[in-house]
Formats: sequence, C-alpha cells, structure tokens
Amino acid sequence: MEKRQFDLAVIGAGPGGYVAAIRAAQLGMKVAVIEKAELGGVCLNWGCIPTKALLRSVEIYDLMSKANRFGISAENVQINFQEVVKRSRQIAERSSKGIAFLFKKNNITHVAGSAKFEARNLIQVSDSTGNIIDLIQADKIIIATGARPRALPGVPFDGQKIISSREAMTLEQIPESLIIIGAGAIGVEFAYLYSTFGTKVTLIEMLPQLLPIEDEEISQNLLRFFRRKKINTLTGTKVEKVELTSDGVQITAASSQGSQLIQGQQALVAIGVQGNTENLGLEVVGVLVEKGYIKVDQAYQTNIPGIYAIGDVIGPPWLAHVASAEGIRTVEGMAGKSPAAIDYNFIPGCTYCQPQVASIGLTEKKAQEKGLAIKVGRYSLVGHGKALALGENDGLIKIIFDAKTNELLGAHLIGPEVTELLAEICLAKTTNATAHEFLNTIHAHPTLSEAVGEAAAAALGEAIHI
Repeated sequence: MEKRQFDLAVIGAGPGGYVAAIRAAQLGMKVAVIEKAELGGVCLNWGCIPTKALLRSVEIYDLMSKANRFGISAENVQINFQEVVKRSRQIAERSSKGIAFLFKKNNITHVAGSAKFEARNLIQVSDSTGNIIDLIQADKIIIATGARPRALPGVPFDGQKIISSREAMTLEQIPESLIIIGAGAIGVEFAYLYSTFGTKVTLIEMLPQLLPIEDEEISQNLLRFFRRKKINTLTGTKVEKVELTSDGVQITAASSQGSQLIQGQQALVAIGVQGNTENLGLEVVGVLVEKGYIKVDQAYQTNIPGIYAIGDVIGPPWLAHVASAEGIRTVEGMAGKSPAAIDYNFIPGCTYCQPQVASIGLTEKKAQEKGLAIKVGRYSLVGHGKALALGENDGLIKIIFDAKTNELLGAHLIGPEVTELLAEICLAKTTNATAHEFLNTIHAHPTLSEAVGEAAAAALGEAIHI
C-alpha cells in the first residue's frame, strides 16, 4: 500500500487534536487527522456540549415550574424526555459537522479509522473490521486519544444498570431512582439534572465534600442547595459492594456513622477517567506510559523524538480547554515559535449544575497550607440587584489575594452564570491585575459581573454594598 506523506499526523479529533491540527495548518503544515469515531471527540459528541444541551432543557423546565414567582401562569408543565435527548444529540451532530467544515476550510485531511504505530513516523489505519485501509507517514505525530470513564474495580459497565455518563445522556426514559457514585463535576451535574426531572437521586462521594477539588466554602454552599432539592447526598462515604438485583442495583455504602444499603433503578459511576493508550502500538515505538498515561516533557514530547501527546491521555486536569491549549502550544513549538507555558496552577474549572460553580487558582485552604498571608473578599448575592431580578440571588463570589502584593491567588464562585463571570478573573490573572485593578474597573450596572468588583472591594476593605 502506498504511503501518504504529511508534516504532521494527529491521532484523535477531540478538542486537543482538532485544535492542534487547525493551528498547525495555519502555520503552513500539511496535516492529517486520524479519528475512528465522530469528529470532535467525547467533548463535542458525548461530553461537554450535549450535556449542556440537556442541562439547558432542565433549567427551562425548572424555571417554568417556578413561573408563578414571576407573575406568570404556566400550568401542567410536561417533560418530553425523548425530545430532550433528541435535541441534545442534534446539537452534538451539528457540532461534529462544524469540525468537518473547519478541516475542509484549512485543507486538513481527515482519515476515518483506527490508528496504530508501525514505526516512529509511520501509522497504519484500520477500518472497523481490522483491515488496513491507509498508511500515513509524518515527520511529527501528536497522540490526542483522550480518555474514557473509569469503572469501579470489579464492577464493569453494562450500559443498563451500571452506566457511565455516556449512557446517562441517552436514557430512553427518566429513571425513578438513580444512585450516582462520585460527586465531581459529572456526578453533580447529573444529580441536578435528574433530580429536577423527578428522579430520586442518591449522590455518594468518598471524600469529605462535594466537588472535592473546589473551595470548601463553595462546596458547603452547593451541599446546602442539593439538600434543599431533596438530593440524598452522602459525603465521606465509601461504596463497599455493588449488587445487581431483579429491578435495579443495591449498594452497600459505609461512613463513620456505619453501613447502609441503598437501592436504585440504576447506578451512574462517575469516579474519573482513564487514558486511551491501548491498541496504539505504543510499545512498538517505545513510548513511555506511566500509571495509564503517556509521559511527556514541557514541550509535550514523549520520550521518543517527534512523537507528542496532549490532553486527557497525558493525565489531569481532564479538561477540554486544557487539551486545546496544549495542542496550540505543541504545534507552535514545532514551528519554532516560543509559546507561553501553561500555568497549571491557574486552570479555570466550571461545573454546570444549578447553581453553577466556577473557580481558578488556590482555594483558601491551599493558600493557608502554603503559608501565604491572604486577603479574602466575599460578596453574597443575597441582596444583589441583578440576581434579585433573575430570582437567583443565593450565591457567593469569593476572591483570594496575596495580603502583601494584592496579587490574585484564586477565585471561587457559586451562583447564576458564574461560569461566564469567571472569564474576567482569568483575564485578570493573565494580565497580572491586582485587587486594585478589579476595584478600579467600572462594571456595568445592573449586571452579575458587579459582584466580582464587590468581592475585590471587600478584600481591600472598601466594599460599598455589604
């Protein structure tokens, strides 16, 4: 079979791979992208985008159910769950087609199939039956194969009673009861979604708080919201046993208060992900894999010159925007540019339950553990004008500054649309803005963003509306 020659071959068309490919094409490289599934990867097809479509539907249902608070009568609000799922899938399909358009626009060759290294710069591509259909030779190769949901030890996914997030977004009907194991972003988003649609939800987290990587004060606020929604929330609780029953799942869970049995129609396991490193032929070329993830240097190059890896397959943080940023920096480095290094201490994180949670940088506890002298500005949304108008005035904006330099160390937000408010804080960090720059920035009124300015003012002892 004749080999096709490229400057760069990218294995995987998720938010790391497709972004790297487009940037490489912009820089004049001849690029091929090999993808065995849908363009856009898990994020566009089975993660970030379709879940947000589902969450938008549930937000509208929730709002309509409370319409009388706004002087509007909306009686007998009904859920057509099949249409909710259908809309989500249509948006995912549209997003994937958008990537195909961008590939065509940038003269990127899309190769449909499974990639496997035959040599350091040679990849064989196979179809779904295992037949080799193409040979791609490239000067440089990026592995961007992402990750997949991690199962509980000894409890494999069956797609029926033990499900992952993939099945959770395409259920045929709303379950009567659902046990969610793991209270990270995926777990709490689905807990909010299905509880709002009427499912009896039990959320189990082994660590002491919901969203374990978030600031403790924010997590406590979310716990209060969830308990108000009648979500059975169990923190500091370990799953000891999972049993399939005739009508669902039975879980034995243990905490400092003892053991309990929890019954559910289904169990969603959301305890993390594992890198897709198998069946790539990495052992053929000697690419080093440690603890299930590909090891790379600061330029995202593996131990084999000319072979790079980015995104979830190299380990946490497992975030689409991180994969994209890594992809851009990788190809710019290949092109002889000097891209700014990613500061992994300041990666924005967003959780799209209601209320939303958003954060960047150090938590208050982490700052204290580092021995830093800090100023903490807090602004509650309880009396905030725009939040009151929206009917969503239960939230908190918390910003942490260095007490000596007023440098931004971290920010932690819970409330309406805080995932959008976070962008201002991210830009402030990128431009080295201090608390005074926040304070001196005029925020339009009435907006939710005013709350960010008020929190910064609180840290300086100059808040007006507290």
